[in-house]
Formats: sequence, C-alpha cells, structure tokens
Amino acid sequence: MAKTSRPAAVVALARGATSEEAARESGVSGRTIRRWMEDPDFQIEVRDTRTEILSSAVGQLAAGAAEAVTTLRAALRDADGRNRVQAARTLLDACLSLRESLDLEQRLAALEAVEDDKQGRR
Repeated sequence: MAKTSRPAAVVALARGATSEEAARESGVSGRTIRRWMEDPDFQIEVRDTRTEILSSAVGQLAAGAAEAVTTLRAALRDADGRNRVQAARTLLDACLSLRESLDLEQRLAALEAVEDDKQGRR
C-alpha cells in the first residue's frame, strides 16, 4: 500500500496540505508522512511536484493574459471616462511591474553567467 500511497502524499504535500491532511488523503499514518518527509528524495519529489503545479498555474494565467489585455484595451475606448482611466492605470501598472520583473530576470541571468564563468575557471 505504501508504494501507491506515496505519490498521493507527494501531491497532497506539494499542494500545501499538512502532514495529517496528506496522511488522510494518501491512506497512511501521519507518522509515515513525517518519516517520509525526512527522506531527501521524498523532499525532492514534493518540491518538483510543487514546481510542476505552479508551472501549470502560471501557464493558465499566461493563457488568460492576452484576453485580459484585449479587454483592458477595449475599456480604453469606453464611453465612461472612469472606465478609461481605470483601464489606463491598470495597463500602466502592469507594464511597469512587468518591466521591473524583466529587468530583475536579466540582471539575475547576468549574475548567474558571471558565477558560472568563475566556477568554470576553477
């Protein structure tokens, strides 16, 4: 039973369940969950599964982003000036936030490249 319940525990924990909740969902004891959680391989499984869940959620958000921008752009032409102003503010805020994120990502990539170069010379 432990071999089939372990994947269920991994998914439950990756979703943010407590050890007791994961135990109930996977059909094992809380003690078993806590013992598994001490295993580095199990911790990696939980981390990797959480990354997959988050990646899927980001993909779904990205899929809706184009439609959201289209809606905001349409609101820029709304007859009600308040709607136009709100849409403009929302778009500008999103642009600034995205710009900051892209800048940080580029800076981080540059720092990682420098670090990779340093480690490659050792």
